[in-house]
Amino acid sequence: MEISAAVQHFIHSHVVARLATAGDDRQPHVIPFCYAFDGMSFYFVVDEKPKRQTGKPLKRIRNMLENPQVALVIDDYADDWSQLAYVMVRGEAAVVEDEEEYQRALGLLRDRYQQYHSMTLTFPHNAMIRITPRKVNAWGKIGESAGE
Repeated sequence: MEISAAVQHFIHSHVVARLATAGDDRQPHVIPFCYAFDGMSFYFVVDEKPKRQTGKPLKRIRNMLENPQVALVIDDYADDWSQLAYVMVRGEAAVVEDEEEYQRALGLLRDRYQQYHSMTLTFPHNAMIRITPRKVNAWGKIGESAGE
């Protein structure tokens, strides 16, 4: 899927997105997450940040395994509403099963987030998720692609 340079710049200039998933129960689940984008796919890893310990996989992972359709939003808010902007991506999530792709995505994440340099993140212990965009909507102050 082709994503304009202005939208890619917006994606790369932000460090947190919100991810929406829903499992078989159809209940929405939204979380903030750190991501890398390689121009074609978004990646995130189940890292060492503190998480609630329940003894079962994270809700977002369970949901993705039950229903791989996801959405993510990257946004700008400002009191001056003429500056508002967002990029919304609808796509399909999958666990990265290829170690070479995993290492490449981990390198992208480490380039963006210094905190990942001190974490021991290994394949396949720390699941890496790939989100392949199927539809991208951009709105607001995105640059020359506003309203794309």
